[in-house]
Amino acid sequence: VGYYAATRPNGQWRNPFSWHPFLMTVGMVGCMGIAAITKKLGGYTNTKNHGIIANLGVLLCLGGFYAIYRNKNLWGKEHFTTLHGKAGLALIVSSIGAGMVGGVFLHPDFGIDKTNKTIRFAHKTFSRSVLAAAWMTAFYGFYTMTQNPLDL
Repeated sequence: VGYYAATRPNGQWRNPFSWHPFLMTVGMVGCMGIAAITKKLGGYTNTKNHGIIANLGVLLCLGGFYAIYRNKNLWGKEHFTTLHGKAGLALIVSSIGAGMVGGVFLHPDFGIDKTNKTIRFAHKTFSRSVLAAAWMTAFYGFYTMTQNPLDL
């Protein structure tokens, strides 16, 4: 599946689609997963690194979003017509929201309510649900791609 995704369409290596699964996986699974583990280590420095790594993940996901959006434009396809596309858009928006809440309310230097346990719990729970949904959306994307490999 990875080779197939990297060589779409028509065996061309330099196409926008191949960047979509790569950037989304590195962003959501790699960076945001590592950010969650980093936060669990505790402490001031790890909390700041958690925010940096998680927001890097959001930026990578935005790059993956751009890649698939551009690919759809090149092929004249409609946007957000599948469950995978709609879920992906919702996850991008949710990730941005979680990052904004973390930065505005929970930042260790200037968070306006950094000691609020309710906000911390909501941020943690919501972010974990976003990561779980990202895994499901990624697997669903690969599954649908193998079911109908000619549909971009």
